[in-house]
Parts: sequence; C-alpha cells; structure tokens
Amino acid sequence: MREHAIAAIPADGIGPEVISAGLEVLNTLSRKMGAFRLNVQTFPWGSDYYKKHGFMMPPNGLDLLRPFAAIYFGAVGAPDVPDHITLWGLRLAICQGFDQYVNLRPTRILRGLASPLRACKPGDLDWAIVRENSEGEYAGHGGRAHRGLPEEVATETSIFTRSGVTRIMRFAFQLAQKRPRKLLTVVTKSNAQRHGMVLWDEIAAEVAKEFPDVAWDKMLVDAMTTRMVGKPASIDTVVATNLHADILTDLAAALAGSLGIAPTANLDPLRRFPSMFEPIHGAAFDITGKGIANPIGAFWTAALMLEHLGETDASVRLMEAIETVTASGIHTPDLGGRATTREVTSAVCDAF
Repeated sequence: MREHAIAAIPADGIGPEVISAGLEVLNTLSRKMGAFRLNVQTFPWGSDYYKKHGFMMPPNGLDLLRPFAAIYFGAVGAPDVPDHITLWGLRLAICQGFDQYVNLRPTRILRGLASPLRACKPGDLDWAIVRENSEGEYAGHGGRAHRGLPEEVATETSIFTRSGVTRIMRFAFQLAQKRPRKLLTVVTKSNAQRHGMVLWDEIAAEVAKEFPDVAWDKMLVDAMTTRMVGKPASIDTVVATNLHADILTDLAAALAGSLGIAPTANLDPLRRFPSMFEPIHGAAFDITGKGIANPIGAFWTAALMLEHLGETDASVRLMEAIETVTASGIHTPDLGGRATTREVTSAVCDAF
C-alpha cells in the first residue's frame, strides 16, 4: 500500500471544520480503495497560536513541514489580528518559503449547480486559472516612513523577474497544451503599468514560440472581467499576475456558484518542497461554528492533492462522488440549500 505523509494545518475560522471534513472523506476513500494511506500530522498553527506565542507558526516551521509530501491547509484570518500578520505569518510564509510559484485554480460548474449568469451552461464555464504565486504585486517589498506625520509615505513595490515570469508562462502554456482546447489567455495591464507588465507581455510572446500548437491571446485585466461575465465560453486556460489572478479567481468561483466550492493548489512544480492545497473561501468568521460551512471546496482541494501525489484514480473517484452529491441537491446555504457540513460530508462518503 502506498503511503503519503500529509501535514494538516486547519488554522482559523471555518478552516478546522472543512479540513476535518476533508480528512474524513480522504480516510473513507482510502479504506474503500485499499490502494493508499495518508499519514496525517496536524499542526495547531494560526491566529490562536499567535495570541499565545507571538507568531503564527514557530520559527522552525518550514523545517518541520519540509519532510511531508503535501500540506492540507484550511484558512487564515481573525477579527482581532491584523490581516497582514495572519497572511504573511503563515500562508505566504509557506508559499514563498517553499517557492510554490504556481497557484492553480480550476473552475467549472459542478453537476447540480447553476451559475448566476442566466445564459451560462455548465460546459460554457470550464477554466484553469494559473496565478503567479511568488512575486509580482505580493512580493512583500516596500516600507513606510514618517509614520503618523502628514508626510507619511508607504510604498508597495511589484517585482517582476525574467526568471519568475518565464517559469509561470511556461507552466501556463504547458497546461493549456494538455487541455482539449489548447487555448491560453494572458492577462495584463501593460497599458498603465509600463515596466513590469510590459516585461510580462514580452516574455509571454517569447514563450509562446515554444508552443505553436497553443492558440493564445492577450487581454487587459479590466476587460477580462467583462469577458468572464459576458463570454465565458471563450475562455479556457488563463495566466495572470499574483494580484490580478487573486481577484479574477474569486470572480470565477462566484460565477461557478459559490466561493465555498473553489479549490487551490500552491505548487512547486519542481517538487523540491511540499506543495500546499487549500480551499479559497477564507476564514468566514460569520459562519464559524454554525456547522454550515461548505466543505466542497476542501474536498475538491483534496482531489487536487491526490492528483499531485500520483493517486489519479482516487482523485477521479473523489470528484465523481462530489458531483454525485451536488447533483442530488444536497447543498449548504451558500448554494441555496439547507444541508449542514456534516450532511454533505456523510453524503460524499456514502457516494464512494
């Protein structure tokens, strides 16, 4: 039996609820298939840990995570801890520390769900959005001076390196090449951002020459939002910067039905370090502890993790079970239903 060491970091808000549900589903699938086993170690890091110790994870946190095959992450954030502390202290510290330079967010309308776009059919919205995950607008460079004075200044510097842009473009073209439509849209804002984004455009054109079988186009990020809403069927694979894709993928999840269903893979494609898998919905403190958090995002995320681990059959079987449940009408309130987290979890386990 194949074994995989998994680090679970439930963290904040509804994170512990959905990660617990995800691990239950994974363990049930493992028992029923009998082909693999997950050895899971849970780390209690997050905002509560910060309040006790003064940091979101211990200084040697990356060393503790390094031996694992993958990281299964919940959500980060707390009403009484500044967002930049929670994000940079844990999630971004892991993403950047392990050079997880690809953030991959698949988006499609699952069976039984409907898009808020009236004319959008399930086949019209089936996207793979590639987000540059290590530099760009979230590089963390900048500072503040003259704090509290009228002349106070704050700078936030975007970083675009030739190596960083080249590797994300190459990943996106390779992904598009593997998908049936072989179509890639490069999102930019080079009309207004005339240095970093112009380099982004130039490198896209250079890398495109390596993939003559991939059709590609370029679109300004503001125009891309209208295309996603007005012509979803014209889109297949998308690549965008850290900030732009952060925004566009939330829009994509909403157009597919709910933020509660959307998964993320933070990948080190070179497999030097563990990759991290998380639902995108955030901590959602407004529903924490109510038992109504949608676990589908965590389940779909688990399917991405299984695929990364080489458990392709298990990943496919998990997605089939998820869509059996969504098609049956067992939906949490964010999808217009009345089901609880527990009921959705049990239904998915029963669907294997």
